Amino acid sequence: MNGMDSKIFSYKFRRMSIKIQRCVDMKIKEIKKNKKQFLSLLLLADEQEDMIDQYLERGTMYVLDDDGIQCECVVTDEGHGILEIKNIATKPEAQGKGYGRILIEFIVEKYKEKYSVLQVGTGDSPLTIPFYEKCGFIRSHSIQNFFIDHYDHPIYEQGIQLIDMIYLQRKL
Repeated sequence: MNGMDSKIFSYKFRRMSIKIQRCVDMKIKEIKKNKKQFLSLLLLADEQEDMIDQYLERGTMYVLDDDGIQCECVVTDEGHGILEIKNIATKPEAQGKGYGRILIEFIVEKYKEKYSVLQVGTGDSPLTIPFYEKCGFIRSHSIQNFFIDHYDHPIYEQGIQLIDMIYLQRKL
């Protein structure tokens, strides 16, 4: 190995060590009681509290703690081997750091023996659809006018009104 190769290897090894250390410090915890303590985070993904109330207590909630709670996820059993992500959100200042993807991969590993499909419903947004596709989800089906029929106000993401619920699925 020449001097340049060893510097690159050393740099890559150091970066990998930092990533491993971050993962060691990170904890994912199940929240069984007082789930509403995370309401401000839940509202980032679902901005109407009465909609959150429809799944929060029947769902299983996880939070990712990396020097403070950075991300949360709520999953529900939808029957027929389907586990659904009902809510996943990362603090705005922590977005883009991989926390959402880490939480999704945790869910995949935890539930792959119990379920055959992980699905998520979301608005047709240029922020969320590409994120889920990068996490291995593919478009499955949609519910027309979901956001108009179920929310008491119009919901916009990046200036686009959300109308239809788009479902994406990932095989477990």
